[in-house]
Amino acid sequence: MRVLVIGSGIGGAATAWHLAGRGAEVIVADAARPGTATEAGAGIVSPWVSRGEDALYPLSSAAGRYYREFTASLEDSSFEVVGGMVVSADDAELTEAHERLTARAAEAPEIGEIRRLDSAQARELFPELAPGLSAVHLSGAGRVDGHQLRRALLSAAERRGAKFVEGEVAFRADGTVTSASGPLEADSIVVAAGAWSRELLAPLGIDLPVTPHRGQISHFDLPGTDTSAWPVVLPRTSHYLLAFPGGRVVAGATREAESGFDYRVTAAGQREVLDNALTVAPGLADATLAETRVGFRPGTPDGLPILGLLRPGLAVSTGFGAGGLTNAPFAGKLVAEVALGEDPGFDLTPFAPHRF
Repeated sequence: MRVLVIGSGIGGAATAWHLAGRGAEVIVADAARPGTATEAGAGIVSPWVSRGEDALYPLSSAAGRYYREFTASLEDSSFEVVGGMVVSADDAELTEAHERLTARAAEAPEIGEIRRLDSAQARELFPELAPGLSAVHLSGAGRVDGHQLRRALLSAAERRGAKFVEGEVAFRADGTVTSASGPLEADSIVVAAGAWSRELLAPLGIDLPVTPHRGQISHFDLPGTDTSAWPVVLPRTSHYLLAFPGGRVVAGATREAESGFDYRVTAAGQREVLDNALTVAPGLADATLAETRVGFRPGTPDGLPILGLLRPGLAVSTGFGAGGLTNAPFAGKLVAEVALGEDPGFDLTPFAPHRF
């Protein structure tokens, strides 16, 4: 069976890898546009700290569990379990976080050990942290570099026989796909074009409500500092901190739903990232601001991804918002099975395209 995957961000790369592993003849087409969310992102794999029990949690919890399984078969995935800290100066917030994690650990043992840390203990693990912040630590949280994981998936898919087509592709009204090198024929198609999925599907008369949400994420260098074992840091906001080996600390990210495809680092965005980062970790004030990346996350009206069949022979995997690096690899497995005409064994009803 020949399957065309349009898009090679984390969603498309994961889908292609799973399809190739199942013996499908896979073609991956990608336009390599600037601002793809995967290339800009640095991922925190710790879905269990999320508040609420909405429809996304069963998917993200399963995705967090799946990380250990699928990355074990990849070379240089960059995924590493380093632990994480929910930080706050409010004892009631930390108590609530501790209770929520403890309750979830019964069904998600990959959360690991959960413990309260006072301010001094938290700073032992993440030295740049503000002195007034205490923490709830979970040992099972992980980090991943989006660029590195994507390359690992695509390289592994290629070794499994996947072929690649570079440049723009487009649907015709009759459902066929064209490229600069001619028509791309397939038995099944998966659209995993991230924030560009809506415009890609428009010629088919399908209006998929996916819009670009700009995220600006900053990288700091701390030369001579061993940051390899620092845990991810999760304040009670949408901003976060994580560290990579080599003295690199990443702070993000803005969530700009009205930006369109405006590929710029803005003064307001940079200020937002810096204000939040230095409030949580004032020790970064002397670090080198190495770069700020911009990525367009694919957002949806209800904040849930879009997974499943649009019509026979045409599936979609997009709309992950800020959770793409956590959720898309597992979603890629599920959508690959859908594209092959199989039951994925997971309830995709909350994410079905027809809900719109």
